[in-house]
Amino acid sequence: QVQLVESGGGLVQAGGSLRLSCVGSGRTFSRPAMGWFRQAPGKEREFVSGISWSGASTLYGDSVKGRFSISRDNAKNTVNLQMNSLKPEDTAVYYCAARANIRVAVSSRAWDYWGQGTQVTVSS
Repeated sequence: QVQLVESGGGLVQAGGSLRLSCVGSGRTFSRPAMGWFRQAPGKEREFVSGISWSGASTLYGDSVKGRFSISRDNAKNTVNLQMNSLKPEDTAVYYCAARANIRVAVSSRAWDYWGQGTQVTVSS
């Protein structure tokens, strides 16, 4: 079993920044893509960003392009999400995800493992 643990969530004012981190442990599988999703109350889980195993390919949801940046450190089994210029509509629980494939996928159904989530709240 793969365990993913997120950290870095919290309360921030609009325009501020937060950095989320996710550490993977447990059973390893070959060259996983990593990603972040979010879910606000009453809404479906939404793709935020993903990064391929090598880090050469990244993908962002339209609502976060130009504001968020994803990175990974395979030696530390870590993926990070730098969130800048935060807006109240970014408020959600953010989930780290891993998939047994080197490529990123937008659909949440394509991801194999999930963290417990970390709350991000942006006040206006």
